[in-house]
Amino acid sequence: MINKTLNLRWFCKNIELDDRTKDYIVKRIQKMEKFLKKSLEYEVEVSMDKKGKFYVEVMIKTPHKLYRATEVSESVEGSTDMIIEDLQKQITKDKNKLKDIRERGARSLKKKIVISKDARF
Repeated sequence: MINKTLNLRWFCKNIELDDRTKDYIVKRIQKMEKFLKKSLEYEVEVSMDKKGKFYVEVMIKTPHKLYRATEVSESVEGSTDMIIEDLQKQITKDKNKLKDIRERGARSLKKKIVISKDARF
């Protein structure tokens, strides 16, 4: 059930992921597509430490930015959910920053425009 158009690389260390867990992670990552206009590559790293906790890291490469989030918890699904929330915050913060810069630039241009006395309205 893995989407072929999603450029996704898996790194598993000290653990073997079943298809159900992989499908869950892919489904959650596909929801990130609506936040991003263009994403080049996704990397998912899952490992288990000696205490039985899961370390999950997701990286999203875009043409101009790299988004990355990590989480350590008791389950892979729980870590994935927290990572997706963190990545959404990062992406929306960047989008809002660009929007604010454009608006400030437009305001400064309006201030610099001088209207001629001969102009008719």
